[in-house]
Amino acid sequence: MYKAYETSFRNQSLGLVDKFWGISFSYVFLIMLLAAIGVTMLYSAANGSWEPWALKQLIRFGMGFAIMIVLAFFDVRIFLRYAYWFYFGVLALLIIVEIGGHVGMGAQRWINLGFMKLQPSELMKIALVLALARYFNSTSLQNIETVKGIIFPAMLVMVPVTLVMIQPDLGTALMLLFSAGAMFFVVGIQMWKFGVLALGAIVSMPVAWHFLHDYQKNRVLTFLDPERDPLGAGYHIIQSKIALGSGGVFGKGFLNGTQSHLNFLPEKHTDFIFTMLSEEFGMIGAVVVIMINFMIIAYSFIFALRSASYFGKLVAVGLTTNYFLYVMINIAMVLGLLPVVGIPLPLISYGGTVLLSVMTGFGIILAVNINRNINIGKD
Repeated sequence: MYKAYETSFRNQSLGLVDKFWGISFSYVFLIMLLAAIGVTMLYSAANGSWEPWALKQLIRFGMGFAIMIVLAFFDVRIFLRYAYWFYFGVLALLIIVEIGGHVGMGAQRWINLGFMKLQPSELMKIALVLALARYFNSTSLQNIETVKGIIFPAMLVMVPVTLVMIQPDLGTALMLLFSAGAMFFVVGIQMWKFGVLALGAIVSMPVAWHFLHDYQKNRVLTFLDPERDPLGAGYHIIQSKIALGSGGVFGKGFLNGTQSHLNFLPEKHTDFIFTMLSEEFGMIGAVVVIMINFMIIAYSFIFALRSASYFGKLVAVGLTTNYFLYVMINIAMVLGLLPVVGIPLPLISYGGTVLLSVMTGFGIILAVNINRNINIGKD
């Protein structure tokens, strides 16, 4: 069987020229355009200076772009073959974080590599998708409809989610759960099981509340009533809403945002960069960014639908859902529609690991599209 698999691998492999012309250049252009907007806003956040954020972001995007293109040329079956290895490798990094990770802003989420701080939970968003896709590709619908058939994939999800919750990082833990949930839904898990999980989550909320850290409780209470502590926990969202409203339709102009440049707006280069963009370029600028993200997400789902392989479809759906959650949660957060959970806006917010993990996801999605006509059997 292994020899037959290897023969099939060689017979269906595409040449480098075919792979190059198989790249969706419009998709790549949208990614580059969004990254250019991000660098521009980081330049503005530093009051018209490339330091300390814009230049580093540009260099990191260059690294991420190279990773994306290299991964796009991979045969999608390579991701299938090493999915579990990647998953358990990242899981080991999460354990290392728990033992002796770098502490920042009250959380232990990073491994200090010297030139950058690696956040393994971001890599787990990719590793979990690949591992689940491999499992579901290797089993049958009849099996996953049984309780026994979903124990292993459920464990694949809950172990890293638990480790991330301990850090603590509730936002990332929820993203892992929702991305996995989207894949469980696509493969045909019965709706009643989702209903049972939802009911269990609702019933356990009073208990879960007692396990939240004080700052997490404050975030929820502040979301419900930002005015309860306007100079403390509610300061971020109040200033965000002021900046959003002051931008109007066309904005105050590049480098002319008062809330951001007078330092009323906190975390303007990371979590609240969408607010700064809206203040300087108004509703028009905000809608443009949302539409670019919408087109990237639409392209990604189309790539999933076009893939002849079940594994490719699941990988593209999982990674696209992950990217959608980034965008949706961040924008809803700064608008006051969700509690502040520290989720950045990909390609625009400053950050190394997030940028590289998102670009890695794009590279794998491109590989799925390039290899869309290659059918992968059960491994």
